[in-house]
Amino acid sequence: MFTLNIARCYVLVMATSVEDVLLEALQGRQLLNHPFYKRWEAGELHDGELKLYAEQYRHFERTLPEFLAKLVKILPEGSAKKLVEENLADEVGPPSHIELFQRFALAVGADDAAISPSMSALLGAYDEVLSRGGEWGLAGLLAYESQGAAIAVSKAEGLRQHYDVSDENVTFWRLHGELEDDHANWTLDALAELAPDLENVREGVGLVADAWWTFLDEREALVS
Repeated sequence: MFTLNIARCYVLVMATSVEDVLLEALQGRQLLNHPFYKRWEAGELHDGELKLYAEQYRHFERTLPEFLAKLVKILPEGSAKKLVEENLADEVGPPSHIELFQRFALAVGADDAAISPSMSALLGAYDEVLSRGGEWGLAGLLAYESQGAAIAVSKAEGLRQHYDVSDENVTFWRLHGELEDDHANWTLDALAELAPDLENVREGVGLVADAWWTFLDEREALVS
């Protein structure tokens, strides 16, 4: 029992170190500070912007379960793998998150659309961290999940208050507002269990965080 307690203490210390590195890596890349999300919150998006956003975000949401499944396969047996498996189980439902996202997408008039350059680059960033190994993949996942709950809550409130989107059609964002803190904590714990190289964590977070920021830059460029 004493040995197990020592091991758990080590994981808790490592989790604190990972969280510190995460916050450092996200400096200047906190997505709710991006002008696109600020305009969303303020009800200042132009006609058609939500449609175009949903058409691109759908590409990410469709590939996320595949990313998580691949991450599970490269993680060693143990609690880190189990935590990502729980995340994947939430994602695929039922109902699956892509099914819930479709309600939102249809409500804002989204069609099937070709992937944009920045969304392609974003998915490429997820592929890149995954190709470098488990700790990189978890760090990349944490880059967005650590911000996901606050972003989802902000989006849901904005959609209801400013864009006349019904409660049913904001279910995807409301659910993520409830779940993403758990997902972020699971991912943080999973990463700490691997005792990662903190420089790898920093680079993995930065790679994905930069790609998300660039995606939002692309949203802004459409109306400039």
